[in-house]
Amino acid sequence: MKHSFKFFANKDCRYYPCHKTADPEHFNCLFCFCPLYFLDDCGGNYKMTRGVKDCTDCTLPHDKGGYAHVLKRLKTEFTEMRKNAAEAEKPDESA
Repeated sequence: MKHSFKFFANKDCRYYPCHKTADPEHFNCLFCFCPLYFLDDCGGNYKMTRGVKDCTDCTLPHDKGGYAHVLKRLKTEFTEMRKNAAEAEKPDESA
């Protein structure tokens, strides 16, 4: 399968599919635990319940295009982290 690294369906999982979906045959389990969960702005359909992020209604990482979305957001976050780390390492020129 072309680009098979972008899709994995664990149909033997007792929770498959773990979210309601209109297309269970194309439900991607690759990001079983969403790597964007800890981002305040993940781009997904979540709600806050008693201070906890509830992703029950979010299928973004499981849908077609979810792989690309996750990788793009991670790249953005890591680029920002590297930028901030480089800024922190610069000597203070005001002294």
